[in-house]
Amino acid sequence: MVATQSLSTEIGIQPACAAFGIARSGFYRGQGPATAPAPRPSPPRTLSPEERQAVLATWHGDRFVDTAPVAVYATLLDEGRYHCSIRTLYRILDAQAEVKERRNQLRHPVYQKPELLATAPNQVWSWDITKLLGPVKWSYCYRYVILDIFSRYVVGWMIAPAESAVLAQRLIKDTCEKPQSGTGQLTLHADRGSSMTSKPVAWRLADLGVTQTHSRPYTSDEHPFSEAQFNTLTYRPDFPERFGRLEDARAFCQTFFSWYNGEHRTDDAGRRARRAGLSNA
Repeated sequence: MVATQSLSTEIGIQPACAAFGIARSGFYRGQGPATAPAPRPSPPRTLSPEERQAVLATWHGDRFVDTAPVAVYATLLDEGRYHCSIRTLYRILDAQAEVKERRNQLRHPVYQKPELLATAPNQVWSWDITKLLGPVKWSYCYRYVILDIFSRYVVGWMIAPAESAVLAQRLIKDTCEKPQSGTGQLTLHADRGSSMTSKPVAWRLADLGVTQTHSRPYTSDEHPFSEAQFNTLTYRPDFPERFGRLEDARAFCQTFFSWYNGEHRTDDAGRRARRAGLSNA
């Protein structure tokens, strides 16, 4: 094997193996463990660390911070400036993990799907603000409703002339201070309306020790309880097309919520129990 190795340096491995009548695979197995390859020498025209840093400084400047690398390369050539080739430029940017969208665009976070689970009353409430048509076009009154998702009981409501975070936090505070609201941990769920996500409401909920959750953006089916309750209102046979004034809307809702909490909610609970096989009635 030593003679084959000596001869291979002069005439090559294949002729040396043929001269001694051994297989090339046997020759390679006799060489022992493979040695690590020698480091690849840098090409003579490789940019120095200072030159690479100058390229990055140019591309990070205020002038080109939102510009594509190819456009920056062309602009600098028009001005008579040349740092490196486009391919070298992309290698430098890739080493810095900057080969991506360079414009300052909005990054949407990944929202977790809310889980509205209640095993008893006053654990999870759902609230919403909906419009009721006023006497003329483009006139409205606003209906604030807080609903217990376990019992479907309307624990608080209000009719107001405008949608306001101040009015919303006042209703939430008054509702949470009612004796029947309980003393356990409460979660308040809402969609992503301006009042629901406002800071005054968030501060009020923090003061009350209430956890708030929101539906994911552009996901309308994650706020079903309040939406279903509003449909029950609008599908009533006596629901008017328009309300003449704010007092008319309050009077109608006063009658509606008395019926909703006293009769409809009980009938609906019985229907749900019969569908689940919990009642023989």
